[in-house]
Amino acid sequence: MAEAAKAHGGIKPFSYFERLVAWRYLRSRRKEAVVSVIASISFIGIMLGVATLIVVMAVMNGFRDELMTRILGVNGHIVVQPIDMPLDNYDEIAARIAEIPGVELAAPLVQGQVLASGRSGEGTGAIVRGMRTEDLTSMDLIAGNVKQGSLVDFAAGEGVAIGSRMAQSLGLVVGDAITLVSPEGDVTPFGTTPRVKSYPVTAIFEVGMSEYDATIALMPLQEAQIYLGVEDLAQLIEIFVNDPDDVDSYRPLIEEAAQRPVAISDWRQRNRTFFSALEVERNVMFMILTMIVLVAALNIISGMIMLVKDKGHDIAILRTMGATAGSIMRIFLMAGAAIGVTGTFAGFLLGTLLCLNVESIRQFFSWLSGTTIFNPEVYFLSQLPAKMETGETLSVLLMALILSFLATLFPAWRASRLDPVEALRYE
Repeated sequence: MAEAAKAHGGIKPFSYFERLVAWRYLRSRRKEAVVSVIASISFIGIMLGVATLIVVMAVMNGFRDELMTRILGVNGHIVVQPIDMPLDNYDEIAARIAEIPGVELAAPLVQGQVLASGRSGEGTGAIVRGMRTEDLTSMDLIAGNVKQGSLVDFAAGEGVAIGSRMAQSLGLVVGDAITLVSPEGDVTPFGTTPRVKSYPVTAIFEVGMSEYDATIALMPLQEAQIYLGVEDLAQLIEIFVNDPDDVDSYRPLIEEAAQRPVAISDWRQRNRTFFSALEVERNVMFMILTMIVLVAALNIISGMIMLVKDKGHDIAILRTMGATAGSIMRIFLMAGAAIGVTGTFAGFLLGTLLCLNVESIRQFFSWLSGTTIFNPEVYFLSQLPAKMETGETLSVLLMALILSFLATLFPAWRASRLDPVEALRYE
């Protein structure tokens, strides 16, 4: 055996001789069925663990990115509000802010909570947002997702645009009238009477986030000012910038352009709790699902220990024929690591396949169970997103490979320490 090894270049790390013996030990034989079954279970466990980690992390990333896209596509990245006096010169301030390099849009707004009702006779809470037509058409997330009607009549100030879920719950289509009831009405000797007015529905949009599709009613700015009783005033100015992650650099420029005391807040402050909760959930899920890979790695340890006990006679013969302790250790290292490596990359392929078809899989299981999995009203999004990040996926693969390698160290060390005399004593 030693001569055969030398004929192939000598006994060196991962030589042909060591690879050959490791491969023969991995092959299934009838008398080694138990060892083979444990190795198969370890392979499947690592594959499912890696695939699950990749899919869950991709879905969590997809949720975060989709929610950010929709939240920041409807709400401004930066909000400017007046401090000392009403915002009556909003057109001038918005024009100066819009000239700041990096600012895509500065939109004056008025908004208020109302009760909306339609043909179904049912009512639902809604938020009326009054904005200029040119600002609305610049918001691609809304203007590019009009499902019914158009913004032409909206531009003429003759109606409102509502979300698809609001239209569905109120039984409305384009051309129907929606009745809005504002609690901040006119003051009379008998108290405050709610302000009630009907508007034609000129457009129905769907941004893909149920909270917005179910609650927002867009109205031309001047009409909203009249309806909400804030004529010639704006309550705030929403600003959209090229780089939402760099909003701090815009603060001094906006304060200078406003030329008056203003309160400035950004999307991170308004959604801090929400995105912090998502980040905590993502990290916790990673740690919990890592346990799946760890359990599979422990299966490798048990399978390799059984393989070492079963191959004690073979190890003793190899040692007497000239194989070193290091060579024996490398043989079992390769045998165990092969399970972890193949399982890891099989999990990567399976996880990638699931991520590419995650929405189809969700729809299939929804059909199979007869229930709505990932209800949009609970999870905000109308589709299940998945986004694989290269760095995160590589970290999952590296973690699985390291755990698999560590799991083979102890069994391989035990194999290398086996005394040939003791192993052959009773043969």
